[in-house]
Amino acid sequence: MTPAPPYYAVIFTSQRTAGDQGYAKTAARMMELAARQPGYLGVEHAREEIGITISYWESLRAIAGWKAEAEHQWAQQRGREQWYSWYTVRICRVERAYEFRPDA
Repeated sequence: MTPAPPYYAVIFTSQRTAGDQGYAKTAARMMELAARQPGYLGVEHAREEIGITISYWESLRAIAGWKAEAEHQWAQQRGREQWYSWYTVRICRVERAYEFRPDA
């Protein structure tokens, strides 16, 4: 659960290449590593024909820190070379948020 807005969302939309080639292990490591970054608030993801991962951050500075993290940079390079046919990254400021959870 994210805090009350405002905060930032990084939306990563992608198309995977065939096969794993170490992807699952690295993806799990990136989730673990991101969760330890200053300013990290959480993540949501879905994968069908395309993958969508949305990570939430306190600030643009926190996002820049995550992007600059050495192990994450290695994974980004590997993604460009091996794991993704294409991807798009969008960074948004969340101004309002609400949810419906009837069982909560």
